[in-house]
Amino acid sequence: MTVSEGAEMAPAQVTASAQAAASAQAAASAQVSGSAPAAPLRRSLDTRAISLMLMLCVIWGIQQVAMKSIAAQVPPTFQLAIRFAFASIFFGVWVAAREGRRMFDDGTLLSGLLLGVTFSMEFIFIGSSLNHTSAAHTTVFLYSAPIFTALGLQFLPEERLDRVQWLGIGTAFSGIVVAFIGPGSRPAADLIFGDLLALAGGISWGISNVVLRRGRIGGAATAKTVLYQVGVAALVLLAYSCITGQNHLVPTTAAILGLLLQTLAISVSSYLLWFWLLRHYFTSRLMLLSLMTPLFGVVFGALLMRDRIEARFALGALLVLAGILTVNVRLLRKRPN
Repeated sequence: MTVSEGAEMAPAQVTASAQAAASAQAAASAQVSGSAPAAPLRRSLDTRAISLMLMLCVIWGIQQVAMKSIAAQVPPTFQLAIRFAFASIFFGVWVAAREGRRMFDDGTLLSGLLLGVTFSMEFIFIGSSLNHTSAAHTTVFLYSAPIFTALGLQFLPEERLDRVQWLGIGTAFSGIVVAFIGPGSRPAADLIFGDLLALAGGISWGISNVVLRRGRIGGAATAKTVLYQVGVAALVLLAYSCITGQNHLVPTTAAILGLLLQTLAISVSSYLLWFWLLRHYFTSRLMLLSLMTPLFGVVFGALLMRDRIEARFALGALLVLAGILTVNVRLLRKRPN
């Protein structure tokens, strides 16, 4: 998915009164400097937030299936380059209209470019994975990202894991092992290679979360954060597609509709909705609900692409989800966001 990736591991929050004071001070500074106003105070999930998150999980769960379904007409990496190019135009106009010539003068350029590169690598691995394995496998291994985010943030005192969370990490890793080498019929070597590429995509997503957490880009406005991601990704993926000869497009009705779906529903609408939710609701609660995405991905892969779900892979996927759930439930109990 993508960017959702963005603010999954939010920093520890201050008390409500201190946060309110900080928000007021930031808003006053924003009026003077002309920068984006501070995010509003976040709250617990309500019916609207849960409904919107369910819709996002459905959208993110079907995106690998949508890419796989038109791969013969448009290679997956070229699909991503096209959708990110249109999204970067949208967000570029948005940021330019709000900040003008000062849009890159806030010190976020270097960390923003690094964020864009790691984001690009994630999607290079995803696009390549879909050429070798099923959409269901790609979705599940991609959503191992929170494991690597948690590991990458261990040097921060407020992000260190306790014993129960380490147990969750161990469970998730055991699930990955079972999915690859557990009992049952072994998939072809090509499928294993595709699964490894999807796992590399999850690692890249995890690294981008660490960059967002630690870099100056973490304090930028939502639209600018997305602009760095989709803008750099459009250039990198276009170059990669051209170099590898994966830049052909057969303009069938299915291909055009698939690209429109990915651009409008995923790269623009879902990103905007996700970051709106992050600005108004507690991050840990949203992250917990996002774990339904791989389940939707597996279901859509089986229903629409007729992907065969082996018992070995299903067991491994459940272990991965159980491990990530364990880590996030502990985060939810330990801090308010």
